[in-house]
Amino acid sequence: MTALLRIVGIQLLILMVVSLTTATAIPSAADSTGLFQLVKADTSVTAPVTLGEDTLFNLAVGTRGWPADRRAAFVSQRIAKFADMIEIPVDSIKAIDSETSTDIVAMDLSLLSVFDLEATYHSETRQDLARRRLEAVRSAVTRYRTDRTQASFLRGLIFSGLATIILLFVLSLLNRIRRWLEGILSSRIRGITVKSQEVIRADWLRGIFRFFARLAWWVMFVGLLYLYLEFVLNQFVWTRPLARHLLELVLGPLRTLGGGVYAYLPNLFFLLVLYVITKLLFRFLRLVFREVQQGTMVLPGFDPDWAMPTFRIVRFLLLAFVLVIAFPYIPGSNSPAFQGVSLFLGLLLSLGSSSAVGNVVAGVIITYMRSFKVGDVVRIQENIGCVVSHGLLTTKIRTWKNVEVTIPNSTVLSTHVTNYSVQAKEGKLIFHTSVTIGYDAPWRQGHALLLMAAQKTPDLLREPEPYVLQKSLDDFYVTYELNAFTDAPLKMERTYSALHKNIQDAFNEYDVQIMSPNYLADRESPTTVPKKRWYVPPAKKPGEPGADE
Repeated sequence: MTALLRIVGIQLLILMVVSLTTATAIPSAADSTGLFQLVKADTSVTAPVTLGEDTLFNLAVGTRGWPADRRAAFVSQRIAKFADMIEIPVDSIKAIDSETSTDIVAMDLSLLSVFDLEATYHSETRQDLARRRLEAVRSAVTRYRTDRTQASFLRGLIFSGLATIILLFVLSLLNRIRRWLEGILSSRIRGITVKSQEVIRADWLRGIFRFFARLAWWVMFVGLLYLYLEFVLNQFVWTRPLARHLLELVLGPLRTLGGGVYAYLPNLFFLLVLYVITKLLFRFLRLVFREVQQGTMVLPGFDPDWAMPTFRIVRFLLLAFVLVIAFPYIPGSNSPAFQGVSLFLGLLLSLGSSSAVGNVVAGVIITYMRSFKVGDVVRIQENIGCVVSHGLLTTKIRTWKNVEVTIPNSTVLSTHVTNYSVQAKEGKLIFHTSVTIGYDAPWRQGHALLLMAAQKTPDLLREPEPYVLQKSLDDFYVTYELNAFTDAPLKMERTYSALHKNIQDAFNEYDVQIMSPNYLADRESPTTVPKKRWYVPPAKKPGEPGADE
């Protein structure tokens, strides 16, 4: 009984010593009766022991409460602590055998322990496994300390500077070669001609060559820059991990983009088919409405002038419908960011385009009101001229002074429009002007003189005949209004000018005084210009060079 108690006490003492050892180092149990556990040798359970950017070896065996990853992290910390203690030489790292493990220590610092179960797992003896790990630790610590010396840092700076100089020199040389090739080949490139007809222009071929030359230059520039960055980053221990992942940093986004494009191919084919169908439908609608515009196809109650505006409206509505169909197939359309941006843009458009929408609605209404069309002579507010274009937003008029005036459609809709071309097509447009003649002149003579002036004026029709109205009997004179028909509204300004000249000539020839603009008292003799003074210099008689007809 006493012997049994002694044995139990000895075992308890051993367990206490083991537990105290685990507080400062890796557990170093002496047997494999369940104290250690063997795990599968795959990357999901093995844990690497690292120092800096180096991986020394992997641990796949842990103890209860100390799985492989936790044990590897602890060992890595111990080795890193020793590596920073540069006052302790690397040769102080030794392997010490015991009954159940081989401990790798440096002075009084325990780094790690190698157990029989680990050796069995690696199919070698415990001493061989410990020796390999000892060499790995020594090499890693030596490399770790060497890379962090001042000499290593200065060497990295020198090599980086030399690499920078070489890079700049090579890039300058490549740039000069590119320019030289562009100059030589651009001067020698000629267009492709077939039977004296230039099929492909020389400037187009030169543009293609310049594009590919610059593309090749950029490819070489990116390649050289990558090699330069990888070399420079490898010169310093702190940037060495970035250098190892530099290619992945470049290829990672490309791989992601490529995968996204590949996954998007079904939606892309759908959008392509939708685009082709929409394009064909647009062409068909354009053909139909063009035939309606030209009068080849007649739709009852549909004016040919409505054809192209209606086509634009139908095209807009159809395009909006197609966009609604295509929206779910657009990349990222389901993401909250895309939807948020779409909502924001829609809000901006709704707030900032109220006047534009008003102009569009007004443009549609004006189109179907048939107030005017392109080519008509109209008056809108104080602007008189020819309509050169009518869109959904604005109407453009070219005045007699050859000035183009742009008027918003909302303004056109809110004001009255005078169209001179509608009745002019049938010769029913009337040009009119007024003169005031004193009561001493017979009204019949006034009528005859005005009609004579109208007969001499070009672009005024003889049929229907012009006529004169006596608009009012004022205090000192009578107001006569001459009305003459015309079919040339585009010549309005010149016609009125010619008419006024002929009126002056007619009244002067027959000594009838025009009382406009104001009348104060009768003169001793009528204020007229006798015929013999009509061509006083520098005026020229008809037929002479530069004469005003």
